[in-house]
Amino acid sequence: MARNRISFVCQNCGAVSSRWQGKCDSCGEWNSLTEEAETGGVGGGPQAASRRGRPVALQSLAGVVEDAPRIRTGIGEFDRVTGGGFVNGSALLIGGDPGIGKSTLLLQAAAALAQAGRSVVYISGEEAVAQIRLRAERLGIAGAPVQLAAETSVEDILATLAEARPPALVVIDSVQTLWTAIAESAPGTVTQVRAAAQALIRYAKQTGATVCLVGHVTKDGQIAGPRVVEHMVDGVLYFEGEGGNRYRILRAVKNRFGPTDEIGVFEMTGAGLCEVPNPSELFLGERGGAAPGSAVFAGMEGTRPLLVEIQALVSPSPLGTPRRAVIGWEASRLAMVLAVLEARCGVRFGSSDIYLNVAGGLRINEPAADLAVAAAVLSSLSGVTLPPGCVYFGEISLSGAVRPVAQTAARLKEAERLGFDRAVLPGASVAKEARGMVGARGIDNVAALVADIAAAARPQLRSAAI
Repeated sequence: MARNRISFVCQNCGAVSSRWQGKCDSCGEWNSLTEEAETGGVGGGPQAASRRGRPVALQSLAGVVEDAPRIRTGIGEFDRVTGGGFVNGSALLIGGDPGIGKSTLLLQAAAALAQAGRSVVYISGEEAVAQIRLRAERLGIAGAPVQLAAETSVEDILATLAEARPPALVVIDSVQTLWTAIAESAPGTVTQVRAAAQALIRYAKQTGATVCLVGHVTKDGQIAGPRVVEHMVDGVLYFEGEGGNRYRILRAVKNRFGPTDEIGVFEMTGAGLCEVPNPSELFLGERGGAAPGSAVFAGMEGTRPLLVEIQALVSPSPLGTPRRAVIGWEASRLAMVLAVLEARCGVRFGSSDIYLNVAGGLRINEPAADLAVAAAVLSSLSGVTLPPGCVYFGEISLSGAVRPVAQTAARLKEAERLGFDRAVLPGASVAKEARGMVGARGIDNVAALVADIAAAARPQLRSAAI
């Protein structure tokens, strides 16, 4: 009998090493290598036992295409992120910080499906059945016919599901707590997570049930475990939000049956998560009076236009190296915008601290926010209040040119719906998509924005001198 070979697997990235070492060579994480047997897990066993392959039928690219049947939960924001509801036989991976509301959202979705007559199974590996019942009573959904279980063995879970007809939805909370006998390692390790996820995904594909896996996140905000799990599932959703903020954002970063980068906005209340059908009014509803350093950005999240306030504060720095603090945007992107303003427009920030914040807890990823960020920073530096009914969007290049962005018409339509009558946008987009909007000003270079704010600052300085 061959002796099991020992390898060391990184619990952060899944890299395999023949010997233990303090730092993983692949991801750079310290103290993440764990000893595991090579024969354990999926793919283990003698190679001689592999069966001979059989040929499969090849088909042409052209053919009849049918839309995937979907199961709507009735929670509009959740269905929007998933692309219209759950797809039969699909597997979803939902990640987020501890206490952000992952279990609450899935329990509400499970209860909504169960009340609609669907069969739903909720299996928790972290909480007892009594704890789930207490949460259901607090949410007011204790009467929903959701079947509960507290189990961590994959074999026992599959055996339980095989006793009855396949349910419409199976929720596993969480995949890091599961263990399977075919993997010779502790629960939560890379081998166990990969083997458990593969077994549950195979069950979903064979029976047509939708499986939702809850995943923990690392300190970097990524779903813990091997990245291969994210490639195995059909969709990956991230639940975002700050601990002191009552708003939560569900973002799709992968979806084989719908658009990616779609978001759903929820508000955490005493009765659970309530969906916010109009996020623009939410993010702008708490906007204070007119003040320097505030600009409204007309952005896009997936297919949804979204208006959000960008706040900037520029103050003299007592330090040799000024601070650059950014919340909700990329710090490297802010550094690039500041460098362009200094090199192309002569605006100096070398002796100033700069703080940038995206109001409402939203995180912006698109470069179209460059122009709004530049306007907010220049407004704070000069003390000029930007027009309250104006929105900004456009990408700034390293040469200082303002480049056009996608879906200009949708951004302007959302701005007009919320009462904004002016817009500063790339000049190339004005002639094509902003002809009918009153107050649409196109600029081809960021120097034009600097000139406009400087011109508005001179009358204020003259009135202050009088």
